[in-house]
Formats: sequence, C-alpha cells, structure tokens
Amino acid sequence: MSEQSKPEQDLSELLRHRREKLSALREKKINPYPYVFKRTHTSKEVCDNFEKLESEAAQVSVCGRIISLRSHGKSIFFHILDGEGKIQVYIKSDEVGEEKYKLFELFDIGDFIGVCGKVFKTRTGEKTVRAEDFQLLSKSLHPLPEKWHGLQDKELRYRQRYLDLISNPDIKDTFVLRTKILSAMRRFLDNQGFLEVETPVLQPVYGGAFARPFITHHNALDIDLYLRIADELYLKRLIIGGLEKVYEVCKDFRNEGMDKNHNPEFSMLEAYQAYADYNDIMELGEKLFNFISFELYQTNKIKYQDEEIDFSPPWRRISFWESIEKYTGVDLSSAEEKKVREFAHESGIKSDSSIRIGKVIESIFEEKVQPNLIQPTFILDYPVEMSPFAKKHRQKEGLTERFEGFIAGAELMNAFSELNDPLDQRERFEQQAKFKQMGDEEAQVLDEDFLKAMEYGMPPTGGLGIGIDRLVMLFTNSTSIRDVIFFPQMKPEA
Repeated sequence: MSEQSKPEQDLSELLRHRREKLSALREKKINPYPYVFKRTHTSKEVCDNFEKLESEAAQVSVCGRIISLRSHGKSIFFHILDGEGKIQVYIKSDEVGEEKYKLFELFDIGDFIGVCGKVFKTRTGEKTVRAEDFQLLSKSLHPLPEKWHGLQDKELRYRQRYLDLISNPDIKDTFVLRTKILSAMRRFLDNQGFLEVETPVLQPVYGGAFARPFITHHNALDIDLYLRIADELYLKRLIIGGLEKVYEVCKDFRNEGMDKNHNPEFSMLEAYQAYADYNDIMELGEKLFNFISFELYQTNKIKYQDEEIDFSPPWRRISFWESIEKYTGVDLSSAEEKKVREFAHESGIKSDSSIRIGKVIESIFEEKVQPNLIQPTFILDYPVEMSPFAKKHRQKEGLTERFEGFIAGAELMNAFSELNDPLDQRERFEQQAKFKQMGDEEAQVLDEDFLKAMEYGMPPTGGLGIGIDRLVMLFTNSTSIRDVIFFPQMKPEA
C-alpha cells in the first residue's frame, strides 16, 4: 500500500513521524531549510559528460528531491530528481563517516538533498554519484503519492499540479513545449514587423466577444470594472492612433462553463494589421502555424490523436453556408428565419425565439460541420448576425468578411476584415443592445468611447485572434485544456 493510499490514521502517523525527524534534526543543530546550495552539475550534465568526469575523477555537486531509497546495511542507494532528470547517488558509511551516515536515518523520500562526490558506474552500468558529503536542503513533511511515480487521479493532478509535475515527468514536457510555442509565436510576429503591446485587464466597458464578464469593484473610484473578455477594442484604438501592426499575448476572462475546450481564464493572441483584409490575415495565420510546427518538430506535419495534421499552405477554404450544405445536405443560405429554426429543432438544437438567430446558426455549424474539419480549414464569409465587428462582404449580401480556422475539429483562429465604419458599428452595437434587453447575457455592450475613437478614422485593418491554450493542445497532442494550463479552475473541495 502506498503512503498516499494509507488509511487516514496511518497517514497521520506518517506525518507525525516526519515531524519527529524534523525536531531531531533541529536538536542536532542542523538547519532543515538552509539558504543555498552551490550546484556544479545537473543530472543531465553528469550523464552527458560522464566519461570525462570519471576519467578526471572530477568533483561534482548535484542536488534534487529524493524519489527512491533503498538501504543495504552500511550503504544506501537513492535517486534524486532535479529539473532535467534523475540520477542515482551512493552513500557508504565508512566513506562519509558513521556520524554523518546516521543522519540519513532522519531523511525521507520527498526531501531535497545536496550531494558532493565523484562519479562511477555500478555493476549494472548505472551512472552514479559516490557521495563524499551531503546536506539536507528541505525536509518534506508530506509523503509523495504512490512512492512518487503513480499519481493518476485526474482531479488531484489538476488541483495539486506540483505533485503532478513530480509524479508524471511527461507533464513537464508539455509545459516546456508551451513556452517554446509562445516564444516561436512572438518571434514570428516580431519578424513580420508587429509590435507587442499591453492593454488593460480591468475595463470600464467590456467588449470584443460574445461572453458574460466577471465583475469587480474599484473602491477608490467607487465604480464597477470588468475583467476583459477580449482585448480587441483597445488594440483597435492603437491602430487608430497610428500603430500599424500590433499584437498582444494576454489573459482573458469569461464567466462561462468549463469543459475540455473552455476555462474561465484563458490565454489569447490578438494581432491587428493596418491596410490589410481577411485574405492577408489568412496567409499570416497559415504561415504562423507552419512556422511553429517547424520550430518545434522541424516538419509541418504532426500527429494529433489518430490523425496526421498537415500545416502546408494553402489551407482548404470553404464558405460558411457551403460547409453547412456539404455536411447536412440542406441549403440554408437564403432560408427564412423560420426554416432555419425548424431545421435546428429537427436536429435536436435549441432554437426557440428567446435565442437570437445568429446563435442558432452557430449551433447548427458546431453540431453538423465542425467535427468534420480535421485538416486545417478556413471557413469563410459568416452571416452579419454572427459577426458584429467584421466588415460587410464586398460582394455577398448579408455576409461579412470573416474567417475561422479549424484543425482537428476545434476552432483555433477567428479573424475579420475589421469593421471601420463608425456609423455601421454604432448600428450593430444598438442591435446587440436589443438582444441584451431580450435576455441575451452574452450580447455585446455599446462602447461610446470606442465609437468616438472610430469617428476619428480607422484605416482598413485585418485582425486575428488565436486561442493559445487550444493551440498548445494541438501541438502537444492533448485532449483537455486542463492538461495545458498549470492551474485550471476547479470546483472548491468540500
């Protein structure tokens, strides 16, 4: 039985026993939580340079968490885990001294330790550090789960990510890749001449997406403020101000449900380019994904679940209404609202009059089309009802110049030829206000300050939004957003 799975009474005994060891160390005037340890090599550096270190009888200092421990009379073998891997350590009583050796009786799996010594190989060929001295660096008062290598409970892994990182080394690789993805994204945009900027997280008026906000209160000003649901409207203010290519990697917050693709706090990339339209942004998006793939894996093809995903440009392009007809066999492009609602109802999709028609159409697409979009695909030309910030299509009545990028059945990109007509924008805001009055809590809010900014003149602009967490899911072959966020939101424990 593992320490983590022992009955509560036994576990309490283990906790008490560890605290007794802590007290014993202090009685011996040993600080169980010292300030620093001068490391010379990581575990990986020892292994990579082993032959040289062994031939030169070089002294090494390594440190990490004890993750396994076995005693053989007057000698002890144990493994320590550091940020780059693990390495075995060997301690022998007559080499470190009897008094020092006995100190190890007060150490446990989970403790941090520093070791100085020389390297050798055991009879089984394992690279090992032969300790000449050692020092406790941090006393662990809780036993590690499943003797450190078997934490399987998903909920516990998300709640206690620190244990997940200790117990499941592969999870660290996911987050290392996340950092590399963000670095590659920034590098690509910087090389394209974009300027990284920051915009407010606390906003007096929220906007830029269909979502309910989180509300907080500023005591000094005595006003309610909102955690941003998108940074779109502030980035557009910068375009109006003359910054022609801007992007932001940001945290957004939406007061909505949680599932494998949604967390109320999530990461976004938004980028805006003056004098561009959605065709330019499609090309930019293709190049960005292709660039990230090559940066990570030196290829533009990756494996996601059971599919090989090919990022090679150009991606498939199909219009919104054509995609619905392709996967349902029904042409709804010119259908009256009544027919659209009837079709939704027949398909098991909520479509009563309290739900705005744009939301019904979106639900039809999500149910009937989206699961089929495995290879990178741009869905183009969305209805006006679904796109309050996109320019009306220059050729197609009732549509906008908007696209979304889909891969492996998930939406990863959303982009427009941005609306820059302030009068048209005001009309759309007012229409959204009517939806809100009818009970749509996710409808857009009219932003007078943004409209004033637009009235000073906004150049033709292409905009792009990418859900970073979903992007990381794709490139790390993860199926849940909670696997790519260090600390996902969880329901409080009882």
